[in-house]
Amino acid sequence: MKKTLILIFFTFSISLSAQSNFKNFLKSSCPIKTWVVLHPFKAKKALKISLEANKVSDSVAKTNLLDGDASGGQVDAFRHAYWLARLHQEIGRGAARSLGKAHEKDNYLTFKKKELEDGVVPDKISSTMDLYNNEEGLKLIKRRSETSQESLLYKIVNAIRAGKMKIIKKDKEGNFLTSEGTKISLASLKGKWKNNKCLVASDKNK
Repeated sequence: MKKTLILIFFTFSISLSAQSNFKNFLKSSCPIKTWVVLHPFKAKKALKISLEANKVSDSVAKTNLLDGDASGGQVDAFRHAYWLARLHQEIGRGAARSLGKAHEKDNYLTFKKKELEDGVVPDKISSTMDLYNNEEGLKLIKRRSETSQESLLYKIVNAIRAGKMKIIKKDKEGNFLTSEGTKISLASLKGKWKNNKCLVASDKNK
């Protein structure tokens, strides 16, 4: 009850300009709501960073810094690494990691409902990729570091180009491949949390 009251107070204390975004944040499933209740004084900052990470990733996708693939590719890896790095910088490693894990639990519930995340139905390999890249992002910065967002951006891009993160194996046309390099039909992936997609180092798929 005490935490609920804190959350209610926190919700009403945020600025009007952020209320609609915060309401959307709270519309997420139970794992995200639980994180908010457990971290009431970090939630507003986490929301701001989450929106920032999406915006920066969208900008990176429009450049030639990475492969432009926001669903299983380098831009996807960038988004998660940048998100967790910035969260670590602003709210600490533990809170950042737990929010990243809550997001992946949310993705599993999204799969169960057959809803979309970033335009596609999430699956286990995507979640594994995200969690791996989350951890890599956490390593790239310390809490309260004075590293600028631009410096962090290039630090992550360089790490991805060096193969330090994970992406989903695809061919030049964007088709998913097995570990042996066999094309995976989209029909065989439908409705399956576990499938035969595989992860490769982030400097592959070139």
